[in-house]
Amino acid sequence: MNQDTLAARPPMGLNSWDCYGPSVTEAEVRANAAVMKNELAPFGWEYVVVDIQWYEPLAQGGGYRPNAVLEMDGTGRLIPAPNRFPSSRGGAGFKPLADHVHSLGLKFGIHILRGIPRQAVAKNTPVFGTDYHAADIADPNSLCRWNTDMYGLDMAKEGAQAYVDSIVKMYADWGVDFIKADDMATSIYYAQEVDALAQAIAKCGRPMVLSLSPGQGNAPSNFNHMKGRAQMWRISDDLWDSWDLLKPQFDYASLWQGYAGPGHWPDLDMLPLGRIGIRAERGEDRRSRLTQDEQKTLMTLWAVFRSPLMMGGDLPSMDDFTRSLLTNRRVLAVNQESVENREILRQEGRIAWTAKSPDLKSLYVALFNLGEETSPVEVSAEELGIRKIPGALELWDGKAVPVRDGKLRVELPPHGAGLYQLENIP
Repeated sequence: MNQDTLAARPPMGLNSWDCYGPSVTEAEVRANAAVMKNELAPFGWEYVVVDIQWYEPLAQGGGYRPNAVLEMDGTGRLIPAPNRFPSSRGGAGFKPLADHVHSLGLKFGIHILRGIPRQAVAKNTPVFGTDYHAADIADPNSLCRWNTDMYGLDMAKEGAQAYVDSIVKMYADWGVDFIKADDMATSIYYAQEVDALAQAIAKCGRPMVLSLSPGQGNAPSNFNHMKGRAQMWRISDDLWDSWDLLKPQFDYASLWQGYAGPGHWPDLDMLPLGRIGIRAERGEDRRSRLTQDEQKTLMTLWAVFRSPLMMGGDLPSMDDFTRSLLTNRRVLAVNQESVENREILRQEGRIAWTAKSPDLKSLYVALFNLGEETSPVEVSAEELGIRKIPGALELWDGKAVPVRDGKLRVELPPHGAGLYQLENIP
């Protein structure tokens, strides 16, 4: 399977981070997967991703435990903590859980941190299938800023690629379909470690989507390197349920417009929607603090930009409004199928994006009001690049929108958005 086929459309799924931080359990993964199968899979949602520290027996929300003792095999490879993932006992790893997710018609993913466990270096464990050891390949000066689990790898050292190959082959044997590789792109873009992961995936015998995080270092200048190796990459730091964090995503989207396409998707981060913070790193157990208008704005931007869609909220306690955001076929079609996506207007808190249907017969128009008061937002046929504006359909509610004086003009609430389809464009 080539890269374009592997992620021909922006991946859609669930990630455990916003709800559970590093402490998610197998029971919670299974419960979320069941809801995805029954309620979201018919709309294209398919990935179930276990985020950071699935190998930390005592992981908890509200901060990582420094220098925690991790579950690890005899060759320095991290394995699931059996107290949290009981089916992993006896050396089974994530295979039983992945098999269960696959039995639901879904795909299974995991989070990893760049490098090799410091614990493996301290024990100087052997590298699987080689005469090398952990201390031979680690770079103790290459550290993650927010977590003490790992050292970076010195990819110039013999045995370093073999270690990466060994962990990826283990993931392939487990049945992993998606790897979220973290600490790959902060203020430094770790190109050599990205290369190592991509090479390991290419020869592991199983197709896997590679997602790079967290995003601060993923400038468009790195696009050509990432495009050939990863299928998606973050373009911002972590997004939480705050307008102050959501608003800058418009700047990131503008910077990255034109770079998305089959097999390579700039990622605006997870969707902090529904119930989040159950055992999270930031905030208490809560419903998203974004207003309903702000949540619709988020989904509208993610749709017209064609960002991957990774739900951060808890699916078993999903409310009707959240469900309506995740199951609107018209909006999801813009995210999954549209082409020629671009920003055409940015003026005094009013923003407009356009995209086209795959057959180029329909034009999608996303209008945003980033201001603090209800305000009209309008675009003309000339701004849209067409001769005239036919009737418009609002994709969120399916209602027709009148066109007056040759312009698409709508009143939007503060922090609000609308997404429209113009059919048979001239």
